[in-house]
Amino acid sequence: MSMRPSGSTALTVEHIDKSFGATVALSDVSFSIGSGEVHALLGENGAGKSTVLSIIAGLIRPDRGALRLDGKPFAPKSALEAREGGIAIVPQEPMLARDLSVRENVTLGREPLRFGLVDRNAAREITKQAMAALGASIDPDAIVSTLSPADCQIVTIARALAHRNARVLILDEPTSSLSASDASHVLEAVQKLATTGKTIIYVSHHLAEVKLVAQRFTVMRAGKVVESGDVGGASVARLAELMLGRSLEVERRKRRAPGEALLSLDRVAGARLPLDVSLTLRRGEILGIAGLVGAGRSELCRAIFGLDPVRSGKVKVARYEADGGKRPWQRLAQGLGMLSEDRKGEGLLTTMSIADNITISRLGRVSKLGLVSTKAQDDAATSLIARVGIKAQSPRQPAASLSGGNQQKVAIARLLFDDVDVFLLDEPTRGIDPGSRESIYRLFEELADEGKAVLWVSSQAAELLRVCDRVATMYRGRLGPVREIGDVDEPKLLAEAAGGAA
Repeated sequence: MSMRPSGSTALTVEHIDKSFGATVALSDVSFSIGSGEVHALLGENGAGKSTVLSIIAGLIRPDRGALRLDGKPFAPKSALEAREGGIAIVPQEPMLARDLSVRENVTLGREPLRFGLVDRNAAREITKQAMAALGASIDPDAIVSTLSPADCQIVTIARALAHRNARVLILDEPTSSLSASDASHVLEAVQKLATTGKTIIYVSHHLAEVKLVAQRFTVMRAGKVVESGDVGGASVARLAELMLGRSLEVERRKRRAPGEALLSLDRVAGARLPLDVSLTLRRGEILGIAGLVGAGRSELCRAIFGLDPVRSGKVKVARYEADGGKRPWQRLAQGLGMLSEDRKGEGLLTTMSIADNITISRLGRVSKLGLVSTKAQDDAATSLIARVGIKAQSPRQPAASLSGGNQQKVAIARLLFDDVDVFLLDEPTRGIDPGSRESIYRLFEELADEGKAVLWVSSQAAELLRVCDRVATMYRGRLGPVREIGDVDEPKLLAEAAGGAA
């Protein structure tokens, strides 16, 4: 990327400390960001990034230290005060009113008025200006529900930009739920925005994106800044090492001979997708499904698990016939477990404790005389917290208080508590840090070595090559041939996902 910061400093974080009870969240955190700069804030989940951003956005107050905005002291006492000062946050998941138009979403809460009524022409002009700053040409009158995921994310950024003329934008994992092609549109919008002089704090675990879009970086680990520098002078491997505090080892487990078939699909078609899928998953193997968002991979998992109807074809789990597993609870009884790609919407009950989330689908295992035993729940959860590597203070800690990576591990721990033989994993490492990602890889390699079977859906070709024994690509609802991992490479998987020849 050719553009560089203008030289002036937009935001300075000076010697920030923050503790929550006995837990030290931040310790002497300092870094600065230049005007017109895209600055990557990196770190594993739980490194302290969210706490720093919450302080900048006025959501919490630091115990010690100070902020400076354009060289002047900046101490927002609330989110509203921070917004009025020019700070805007774009959340990881677009939070839009899908039945409203783009202009209505962009100006929501800040509607321009004329004679006491909403001035639609003025709202349209505000939207056009915000889109122009992003290099986008989305119709202000389009209904949000008709937009692509990438355009929805751009509308979310435009809304933040239009409110109080934000000068500093915080983008929290803006591409985590997007396909590679959709992500490229958002990255182009970010690059365009920086050329207008806006300052952007870019939070992402996709280090290749960071190399593309950011000029400088700050890496946090265990609540402290470990290094800041120019992105151009740091490789992806070096950034990952700084985040982890160690080298990132990539080691393939030894291939073991697969055992009996635990899951068989014969020309399975769903209500809409998939169209015609046949495969066999055997004990002791990890089988990967590559493809773009919308190819039908998630729908395949949902159909197998009984969340969506199977229109035609047969699903057989181990010795059970198809008619015995048309509902999720029946599939669970047959030894199937599913990890949803929508961690917060479907994967967890975030207001409940870790122990509740881990044991909720098999409460009979922690009950006596029909009553749930809190001690039995906590004992089971404590054992799995240790096995999966969840960073938590106690089994009774609310799931909502955990980092994204640890929340994902809670959802995985529930499948272990359910003692399933077949794991259906839909984007199991989306939006989590490299350290958590590697620990999840190792966990499922161990489970496969123990004789479990894993169907691993991922948009990341490199991930599938790292963890799987065999892989197939789904394109427009149809699954290509299943091949040994040694017979494919990343360019081939990416080409197939885009509709290229195998």
